[in-house]
Amino acid sequence: MEKKQYELCLEILRRLSRVRVLNNIVLIGSWCIPFYKEYFAKVKYVPSIRTRDIDFLIPVPSRIQKKVDIPELVKDLGFVIGFKGPQGYIRLEHPKLFIEFLVPEKGKGTDKPYPLPKLGVNAIALRFLNFLSENTIKIKIEDFYLTLPHPANFSLHKLIVFQRRIKRDKAIKDRNIAIRILKALINKGEVNIINEVFDSVPQKWQKKIVKGLEKAKEKEILDILR
Repeated sequence: MEKKQYELCLEILRRLSRVRVLNNIVLIGSWCIPFYKEYFAKVKYVPSIRTRDIDFLIPVPSRIQKKVDIPELVKDLGFVIGFKGPQGYIRLEHPKLFIEFLVPEKGKGTDKPYPLPKLGVNAIALRFLNFLSENTIKIKIEDFYLTLPHPANFSLHKLIVFQRRIKRDKAIKDRNIAIRILKALINKGEVNIINEVFDSVPQKWQKKIVKGLEKAKEKEILDILR
């Protein structure tokens, strides 16, 4: 991860905090990894990351009350409005980072963008995202707090969705990230939390998680879950 990339991410978080949006959204995706460093301060943890995508989850219904023009908020940092796919998903683009907003998919789902008029953007609806927002932690950064999925939810979610990846290299990367974080949780003494989160998901999801760990031959983690 480049220092300039990290500093740009921090400035985005600062601005979202100042306009009181940050406390109503959850940072998900691979940018959680460096911010978990504080949570794992007393155990071995290497927060390596290589991604330009910053993903923010907006819980539905949204608790955001104030209208904030997000594209305008980050415009002077060099972000421009881009569109992803034929459906017209808005992505804020910068040479070093992309900002995207996501919402949990409801019912049968849709490929249409989910409008977020109070933020001046729209969002992609994806499956399994409620799993990330139902159990969260708060990390203090400078003078504000950042909401992240609990590392157990984050890693088990990765083990579910990596199997849906089309590109094999990205799938393996997601799987390895999940395993690394689960091992950090084990070293931190949070085996019970891993089990609680695993037991809370539908059996179909559990089978996907176990399948992913079996492919990786992660006997230590499998023994914990069984």
